[in-house]
Amino acid sequence: MKILVIEDDKTTGAYIADGLRQEGHVVDLIDNGADGLVQATVGTYDVIVIDRMLPGLDGLSVVKTLRGARNLSPVLLLTALGGVNDRIEGLNAGADDYLVKPFAFGELSARINALGRRPQMSDAPVTLRARDLEVDLLTRKVTRAGQTIDLLPREFALLEHLLRRKGRVQTRTMLLESVWDIHFDPQTNVVETHISRLRAKVDKPFDKELITTVRGAGYRIDAE
Repeated sequence: MKILVIEDDKTTGAYIADGLRQEGHVVDLIDNGADGLVQATVGTYDVIVIDRMLPGLDGLSVVKTLRGARNLSPVLLLTALGGVNDRIEGLNAGADDYLVKPFAFGELSARINALGRRPQMSDAPVTLRARDLEVDLLTRKVTRAGQTIDLLPREFALLEHLLRRKGRVQTRTMLLESVWDIHFDPQTNVVETHISRLRAKVDKPFDKELITTVRGAGYRIDAE
């Protein structure tokens, strides 16, 4: 595979690049975000590895700019920030995977190989729909009946989760694990609160409701 590594720490960058080259990959190594963005734009890569904390243009900004420009190369984000919210922020920015430093090279290699095996996406926007609601996963634009709806990152993730599983009830536990990466009951109404906020934006201003409460079970967006 042809891989672009954007890492400002010279020791870490060389460690990654040398290891990948020993495995037979072609690797370009860039040490800052601005030059890395240019290289990612002019080159064609099977996988792009980006450090989150880069001088000048940070890793999240690089990922967002690439996705906004319809660059669909799989992105693995490297970071020393390992909190749940940090991982969610990175994935919501458009990264495909997230690896926390320090890491074992074997795991890095396995994740890169997994990303490289994914089917290549076309240049056409990936859009989720339900009735008159449309969600563009690349531009993260949400519209209903032609009206733009502004969602916060967690609201967007919640709507995307429900749309990808149209017709299937999603329990509170499922939503906590998928949208919040919480694998225990936090004894809060975080799911209910976000469902209410999402409804206020995508349902209440319009004639028909999309989000259905299934009493005693969870929530669902009905299939067409």
